[in-house]
Amino acid sequence: MRADLPAALGRLRDDLDAVRLDLAVPGADEARRTRDDLVAQVDDYLLPRLGQMDAPALIVVGGSTGAGKSTLVNSLVGSVVSPAGVLRPTTRAPVLAFHPDDLEWFEGARVLPGLPRARGGEARPGTLHLAPTESLPPGLALLDSPDIDSVLAENRALAAQLLAAADGWLFVTTAARYADAVPWGYLRAARDRGTALSLVLNRVPDDAGREVPAHLRRMLQDEGLPEADMLIVPETSLAEGLVPAGALAPVRAWLDALAADAQARAALVRRTLRGALASLPARAGVVESAAVEQLSTAAELRAEADGAYAAALHEVEAALRSGSLLRGEVLARWHEVVGTGDVMRALESRVGWARDRLKGLLSGKPAADDELREAVENRVEAVVRAAAERAAERTARAWRERVAGRALLDGTTGFDRASGGLEAAAEDEVRAWQGVVFDLVREEGASKRATARLASLGVNGAGLTVMLAVFAQTGGLTGAEVVIAGGTSAVGQKVLEAIFGDQAVRTLAARAREDLLARVERLLRGDAARFDALLDEAAPEADSFARLHEAVTAIRRAA
Repeated sequence: MRADLPAALGRLRDDLDAVRLDLAVPGADEARRTRDDLVAQVDDYLLPRLGQMDAPALIVVGGSTGAGKSTLVNSLVGSVVSPAGVLRPTTRAPVLAFHPDDLEWFEGARVLPGLPRARGGEARPGTLHLAPTESLPPGLALLDSPDIDSVLAENRALAAQLLAAADGWLFVTTAARYADAVPWGYLRAARDRGTALSLVLNRVPDDAGREVPAHLRRMLQDEGLPEADMLIVPETSLAEGLVPAGALAPVRAWLDALAADAQARAALVRRTLRGALASLPARAGVVESAAVEQLSTAAELRAEADGAYAAALHEVEAALRSGSLLRGEVLARWHEVVGTGDVMRALESRVGWARDRLKGLLSGKPAADDELREAVENRVEAVVRAAAERAAERTARAWRERVAGRALLDGTTGFDRASGGLEAAAEDEVRAWQGVVFDLVREEGASKRATARLASLGVNGAGLTVMLAVFAQTGGLTGAEVVIAGGTSAVGQKVLEAIFGDQAVRTLAARAREDLLARVERLLRGDAARFDALLDEAAPEADSFARLHEAVTAIRRAA
């Protein structure tokens, strides 16, 4: 193993921990468990063990509720270091038994760095209870863990964490419950992690002394665990709460062999360490594949939102092209300003008259330009809000047709409508756009030629005329609306050309349209951002797969 292995493990651990896998896609639950197991094993076993290869071998005693773990530990030690009883869950805090000379190894962060240490008295929940005893040799420690099937979720989680931190497992089951599903889930985890495993078959009745062990051996063979030691403890009465020496003999012989042979203990440690390292690429591959699936699903959901809001932008663009923005209040206010009929008939020979009429109506009636400006503002805002409402509804509907999207929207409100802040944002953007149009008019009117003519109409009058020139197209209108919209376009075009010239008018209208559409796009992107935020909180980052792949490659090289 190379010296850079701890650094490579640390990188893999950080990359795994950073991967979000919260989208509801097939295999996500398994991938999250695998990710969390890997992070825990790197934190609680691989990095501590690589940093202290001469630390005592840690054997974690695990198993189901009532399997006899605490009684077994007490019997091996020869005294009650871990209370056993009929009330479940009994083992509320893990109890670590070891030789007093090894205390320095376990007072610090060797095992479960985040768990406080306690000594003496009753084991307290939330602590690692240290129980030094002369009954165990130096270099070997037994840890009695909580039940793997405890009714308390925190006990189950702690049991899994302790088993991940072990150099070897002494897994306890009974003749009555050896085929239960939960224990086999852990035994498969030991296989997949490469953990050294010995199995205690406890409380075997005399009449099942052959049949049950034979069946259990076949199950171990079928599950890829043919090399696991199986230690059989017959059913017997306890003597002062401990298993009699004769019944305990197989387990005692196994423990004594480890106690007497430092090389055997070192071999056990190396076996588990190598097995754990060898298992990392395949297990991390499960997380990699899940990250790819999550990214693909997130991309599909983002595409739904992007498509809906792109369609909304096209709706606004179409409204500009069609002249529909001139309907309603805008059309009424503009009609009040320019009128129809005589104005249109007089345009070709009397452009100055049309300009004077605009000047008189806009400057002679102070409310006229304000009312027209407000009508323009309200109309643009209404079109943008309507487009955003439809985009939000389309996105929410499309997401709810997918399991992952539906899960993201469950428990949320308002996603099938435009966001609450859109109205105020639209007001700000449209007012800012009107300000930009007025600035464009001032800029274009700064030439000596245009200054006098612009003064005759005023910046507000010219600016409002530019805004309406952006909107005034006859497509989509019918009947009288065509006449009025056509008149609007013609009046605006002729008056502006008289002031600025035809090329300048086209430039002004194009720049005004471009600025407005950019603002509309920004508003729609802002409304769509809440959908992106849901995905960002649940899905992996785009480069998660690549980072994981690189980290696993580094582990292969270093190991």
